[in-house]
Amino acid sequence: MDLKKVDPAFNSLGAFAKATGGSPKDIQAMREKNIYRDGVFPAKLKTMLALLWSISEKCEPCIKYYAQKSKELGATEEELGEFLAVASTMGGCVGEMWALKAFNAYKSEETSSENCCV
Repeated sequence: MDLKKVDPAFNSLGAFAKATGGSPKDIQAMREKNIYRDGVFPAKLKTMLALLWSISEKCEPCIKYYAQKSKELGATEEELGEFLAVASTMGGCVGEMWALKAFNAYKSEETSSENCCV
C-alpha cells in the first residue's frame, strides 16, 4: 500500500522526520520491539490490539495497516471478527463504522509492507 495515497500528510513524512530528529524511526523501533515480536502474548494478538486502539482513535491509515498486518501475522477472519465485535460493542454506531473499515482493509487484496506512521 502506498501510504501517500492513503493520506496526503504522508507526503511530508521525510521532512517531518528531519524536523523531529528522526522520531518516526524511533516509533518504528518501538513497534518492532513491543508489537511485532512474540513475547508473553503473540505478535498477532498484539497487532490486533493495536488495531482496536486504532479504531478507538479513528486513525484510518493505522486501521488499514494493522488490519492487514494482523492478516499477515496469521489472524483469521473469525479471530478478527471477535475483535471487531468488541470495537462495535464498545463504540456503538461509530465503533461499528470504524470496525467495518478495518474489516474491509483485512479483506482487501492490497497488502502493505509499510507501517502506518513511518
